Amino acid sequence: MYVGLGLPVTDPKSLLDWATRAEAGPFTTLGLLDRLVYDNPEPLVTLAVLAGATTRIRLQTEVLLPPLRETALLAKQAATLDRLSGGRFVLGVGVGGRADDHVAAGTDLRARGRRMDEQLATLRRLWSGEPYGDGAGPIGPAPARPGGPEVLVGGFKPRALERVARWGDGFLAAAPPSWAGGLFDTVRTSWKEHGRTGSPRIVAQVTAALGPQEVIDEARAAMGAYYASSGVADYMVSGMRTTPGEIRDAIAQFEELGADEVMLYCFGRDPEQADRLADLL
Repeated sequence: MYVGLGLPVTDPKSLLDWATRAEAGPFTTLGLLDRLVYDNPEPLVTLAVLAGATTRIRLQTEVLLPPLRETALLAKQAATLDRLSGGRFVLGVGVGGRADDHVAAGTDLRARGRRMDEQLATLRRLWSGEPYGDGAGPIGPAPARPGGPEVLVGGFKPRALERVARWGDGFLAAAPPSWAGGLFDTVRTSWKEHGRTGSPRIVAQVTAALGPQEVIDEARAAMGAYYASSGVADYMVSGMRTTPGEIRDAIAQFEELGADEVMLYCFGRDPEQADRLADLL
């Protein structure tokens, strides 16, 4: 079982410390969330900085919201990051659902799913070296990974789960073990129905905080603030694992369900959590 770290967003200057600690430990991936109307660092810019401070660990958006972005530029940014990191970039995507993000981006919230389908098709074409279209040729650079960086698709609804088989390489599951298994089964079934060979890579997510009580309290407050407008803040915060036993149990449950990797998502800023989590692993 591989284990990655989801990085906190409330203290961008600490992320280099997080990254170097994670690189020195047993972690396989660094993940970073995406919002527009929120006090978080832009993920592609930030992961590019972290790529320069690391050599082996993967760099993953978890998840980036393509409908907020112009497609050709996103193709170029993702390919550039993949090339400069030596193929370590993983593009995790989702449609998002915050209306204010779409207001700021000037995009249509109601059309976000259809727009992302079109974007994913275009990204795949451009990363394969095909011309953009009439009057516009190919968009470089060529990514390090043939066909483009690995694409993981997040979501919960049937249409979102189908996108994994249509456009993705795997599934990002921000769901507890109690109902993630059903999502995994749906994704695997859709994968076969679409004639895909092999198996989708399954990446699960566990929110975690490990350390003194003030670290846990800060993490809960930060997570509550992030989900404040969602209507499910209390539910999300209640799922945070805060002891070594709880974290190990969650990883074991996802391993039993057949997940390939678990991302331990940290909302608390203290970078020493990376060392504590490494120790319990």
